[in-house]
Amino acid sequence: MLDSKDLIAADETLSGRFAAIVGSANVSADPAKLRLHSEDIYSRATSSAVLVVAPGSTDELARVIAQANKDGLNIAPRGAGASYTSAYLPAGASAISLDMSRMNQVLNIDPGAMTVTVQGGCTWAALNAALKPHGLRTPFWGPMSGLVSTIGGGLSQLNAMFGAARYGTSSESVIGFAIVLGNGEVLRTGAGLPGAAPFYRHYGPDLAGIFCGDGGVFGIKAEITLRLMRIPAHEGYASFAFKAGGDLMRAMAELSRAGVASEMCAFDPGLSEVRMKRASLAEDFGTLRRVVAKESSLLKGLRQAAKIAIAGRDIMAADDFSLHLITEGRAAAAVEADLAEARRIVAENQGREIENSIAKLIRVTPFPPLNSILGPSGERWAPVHGIASLTAAPAVLADVVAMFAGMDVELKKAGVSAGYLFTSLSTNALIIEPVFYWPEERYSVHESLMEKQHLARLPVLAANPDATAIVAEARARAIEIFARHACGFFQIGRSYPYLASRDPASVALLQAIKKFTDPAQKFNPGVLGLGGAKN
Repeated sequence: MLDSKDLIAADETLSGRFAAIVGSANVSADPAKLRLHSEDIYSRATSSAVLVVAPGSTDELARVIAQANKDGLNIAPRGAGASYTSAYLPAGASAISLDMSRMNQVLNIDPGAMTVTVQGGCTWAALNAALKPHGLRTPFWGPMSGLVSTIGGGLSQLNAMFGAARYGTSSESVIGFAIVLGNGEVLRTGAGLPGAAPFYRHYGPDLAGIFCGDGGVFGIKAEITLRLMRIPAHEGYASFAFKAGGDLMRAMAELSRAGVASEMCAFDPGLSEVRMKRASLAEDFGTLRRVVAKESSLLKGLRQAAKIAIAGRDIMAADDFSLHLITEGRAAAAVEADLAEARRIVAENQGREIENSIAKLIRVTPFPPLNSILGPSGERWAPVHGIASLTAAPAVLADVVAMFAGMDVELKKAGVSAGYLFTSLSTNALIIEPVFYWPEERYSVHESLMEKQHLARLPVLAANPDATAIVAEARARAIEIFARHACGFFQIGRSYPYLASRDPASVALLQAIKKFTDPAQKFNPGVLGLGGAKN
């Protein structure tokens, strides 16, 4: 309910109209905040948002969207702000940034029905903390950025990592949505009574799927219901080293087919080097304490921590690709069987086992602070990726490596370095993710997401548009290679080709859905290639 101060503020001005809905404290025209909401990790909008509006409930969200529609404003929904594809940047001369940070609650946990309902701005870390006392989690349970990344944002952009090697991406854990459409109407998906949380996803056509990976162009995710599973009683860890990227790709493909891992990620020598430079002794000791706490007994925990400390960071040769996997199950014997099968597959693909320190540390600290969004010397960071079929992955990687080799002189001249992150999705796909570091000024979004103590240790770099232009060219070339190999993409935003890659019938259907869900074409125009305007 609005207090007297809010009622006074609720006049006929633009901010006043929104303040009448959400309260004056939740509407901002502060230049610093507008700037923050008009940039992502990689780029800035050409036009700043005119207001930042933060609803606190589904009803407020619906009323905000209806009011924005009346005022002819574009709407840019924003979760944590960790995108790098212009996915939430305001477009056009008049746009509001829809700040979902107040809609951050876990609304209902139902262990009997094995469902959980959250607001769209709830983080993955908060969800897991709420579920842990019940011994439950979602099958896909978050990206590495889950400390701040929101579930609504993750489902709009799609993401991978925890649980993804076995259960697929975030959307495959969804049961249903409450979606606010462009006219303020609320659409609900899933089986169940109208207005109640759904208990099962499929009831006729899969309406939920329309809003997964949509980049927020079809509607805003107000409430999300996810399926639950019991946290597996046993975990196993293994790490391996490979001399050749092709061998790594073939091993990861066969490991995916075998379904032995819950999480699987790999690094090339370049990215491993950056990780070693970034990690500090204080961070290492903090993580070792968590290793001790995670084990069933103090003695076992101390032994595990000692093994990691002794192994240190010298667990592989400087030119190795490293692969780290976690498997889990109800029985220790099943976990050991999966690890044995993983070792067999790796050996057949010229890999060798190394100390599993990194695999353990990934699970002990699944959601670290986002200090990695700048390089160890303050460099800017940005990835690009393609989702490749298991059979195509070796050729995709070879072509991307060849492209980088062809640009080696200009990349080095500009001070640009690159590495690779590889992850897997269920039994179907591998993600190949080149990662760039280059000398360039940081944005306010970096300062908002990183730990202040860590940020203070990094030098402040000057603007370097020439280096950024080289990075943009390399990213574009990588995207061309991925598209040529028929790769898919997450976090499509305004950076990856989507609509142009679809057949005419699909394009017509997508445009018809957009016209129905967002008649005024105000949600994230230009994202997915829909809505006309571009940032």
